[in-house]
Amino acid sequence: MSALADRAVGLFVRVHDATYQRTRGWIGHRVPGAPNSLLLHTVGAKTGLPRTNSLSYARDGEAYLVVASNGGDRRAPGWYHNLRAQPRAEINVGPRRFAVTAKVVLPDDPDYQRLWRIVNANNANRYDAYQARTTRPIPVIRLTP
Repeated sequence: MSALADRAVGLFVRVHDATYQRTRGWIGHRVPGAPNSLLLHTVGAKTGLPRTNSLSYARDGEAYLVVASNGGDRRAPGWYHNLRAQPRAEINVGPRRFAVTAKVVLPDDPDYQRLWRIVNANNANRYDAYQARTTRPIPVIRLTP
């Protein structure tokens, strides 16, 4: 992707995230041509302050699946560390907000490959590309109401 395209995508993501958060899920859950997204509400592991992140998700039965890819960075995203410290969180799926419990699923879990296929297919196989960029195993997180 060109530098200009990278900047355009980055700008779109920032505007989308801000809109989704400011409208408390009323606008931003569904964007044409993109996977559905949810708002993840956690408590900062270091600060104790509330944190909110917009994440694409896939479904597995009643569970919502998100991926701690951080775009293939060597470090996991902050929200992942927040969930490790406190697995109880809340999500907005559209305007509906409810409690969930997070379970981290790593490659040594027997269910990991099945869940990876679900989230990867839901996101146009981008997670395979992200995993190729890093030696860090990228976890799938199961958020269960």
